[in-house]
Amino acid sequence: MKHLDHFYIDGRFVPARDRPQRVVINPATEEPAGSIAMGTAQDVNAAVLAARKAFGTYGCSTREERLEMLRRVLALFDERAEEFARLTTLEMGAPITFARQAQIAGSRAHIADTIRILEHYEFERLAGRTMLAFEPVGVCALITPWNFPVLQIVTKVMPALASGCTVVLKPSEYAPISPMLFAEVLHDAGVPPGVFNLINGDGATVGEALSSHPDVDMVSFTGSTRAGVQVAKNAADTVKRVHQELGGNSANILMADVDLEPAVIKGRLSQRRPVMHCADTDAGSSATARGGGRDRQTGGRIRGYRRRQRRSYDARAGDE
Repeated sequence: MKHLDHFYIDGRFVPARDRPQRVVINPATEEPAGSIAMGTAQDVNAAVLAARKAFGTYGCSTREERLEMLRRVLALFDERAEEFARLTTLEMGAPITFARQAQIAGSRAHIADTIRILEHYEFERLAGRTMLAFEPVGVCALITPWNFPVLQIVTKVMPALASGCTVVLKPSEYAPISPMLFAEVLHDAGVPPGVFNLINGDGATVGEALSSHPDVDMVSFTGSTRAGVQVAKNAADTVKRVHQELGGNSANILMADVDLEPAVIKGRLSQRRPVMHCADTDAGSSATARGGGRDRQTGGRIRGYRRRQRRSYDARAGDE
């Protein structure tokens, strides 16, 4: 994968010279998957400056211009879909079938939906005798989590670009490889310089610099409640808009006496249907709790004892 030691600023892949390096670990194998450069407040300033400058032009672009650009993005995304799936498996350990069918197929659907909505969206509408005009908010700082690295980026970046906003993205430092491929797709699709920028780094440095930056108009953050509180505090002094999705859910707790393989399979299958999040002292081995006269299963995250953790990843991550 190219450009892992770069940032994407003002339409160029910029070498991140003299920056600390962070090794990315594949949780399925516990082996290194690559390394990235960790950004600084100085890098954030450069990216925000590029986004602010680009907004002067891009914020006035027409619907048709943005639609043409997004259609090119979709076509290039389709061409590299298998590469996206493979990199998702590499960086965060998802089974390849899940990466293809949920992570990447879901990302594609969101891009296509953005195009469909933009084709018919009413940026001006009459409410009684008042004309409402919907305008791009400006420079958006987007901070995404590790668990759906491409999909979470798509659900933030695509609506921002569709509405005429410019973007500075900080993907999770735990899953930063597929986001760099996404930057390549936008670059090859001809997204104008400064409209999309990417800085890798951690929350304490890059995240804080973005959420407190006076030239950022809006922050969209998905992650922990603890970090979300800090983002809101950082944003308060400049009264920027803040949109957040916080906290985890659907934990599967696997106890020491668990029959591991059926528990992991059952937990993964339960994520695919609506569930009630329950807990019961008798449910630890099967990740199932009883309530309301029927079984209710949790889904999503799986937590086990350390000595069993390696086995659980190996059992599922290589599934074709």
